[in-house]
Amino acid sequence: MGHRIALPEPTRNYDQDAEWFVIETTNGWREIKFHDYAAIFEIPGLYEQLFYDTLCCDSPRFMCEFLAERLLEAGENPGRLRVLDLGAGNGIMGEELAKLGVDLAVAADILPEAAEAAKRDRPEVYRDYHVLDLTALTAEQRGSLREYRFNALTCIAAVGFGDIPPECYRAAYNLVEDGGWIVLNIKKDFLTDEDPSGFAALLRDAVHHNALEVAGSRVYQHRLATNREPLHYTGFIGRKRADL
Repeated sequence: MGHRIALPEPTRNYDQDAEWFVIETTNGWREIKFHDYAAIFEIPGLYEQLFYDTLCCDSPRFMCEFLAERLLEAGENPGRLRVLDLGAGNGIMGEELAKLGVDLAVAADILPEAAEAAKRDRPEVYRDYHVLDLTALTAEQRGSLREYRFNALTCIAAVGFGDIPPECYRAAYNLVEDGGWIVLNIKKDFLTDEDPSGFAALLRDAVHHNALEVAGSRVYQHRLATNREPLHYTGFIGRKRADL
């Protein structure tokens, strides 16, 4: 049985990083912002019920199928991927990677609540789960991550709103071996010249300086907003050619 939750009236429009919902608790109704992931992850099943059952999020499945197509075209076996899943949350992307046939996926997230939720909800999908700040790695942490010799990086529904800033993504990208696969999705707004997040410039420079070879991009419906309108993201599959 799911939680009792409610969204704002569909006539109300909110920026994506200001969306909220309420959930019934033993102490009454509680309001939680969508980007308060720590609070959401602490309640078993809430993340899936809110984003997947109610708002029809489809990004992990869509991006894994997109990756599978490109791997098939390149004649590469998904079982040989060594994936760093950045902003892994409670492991939904890790679960999709396992379905694809990926045997080694390692999670990274800055929230201890995310790691606890993944261990609770999907304990088998990651070889390891690292709670850390990639912009401030210790020598020990950096060495530990490099031992995996990552040849793929996934980052799904996690960039553009400040949760994962460009410098964090850059650090993760540079942990991947040259020739590795890059799997990223991002809201279309963050690819314009007016983008305040820094990701439009990061991706533009990566392509311009031949650090990233884009193997394909697609615009698709990521999920519904609280006003029930579709939110469109752009998904990228690429190959790393050099560090950022």
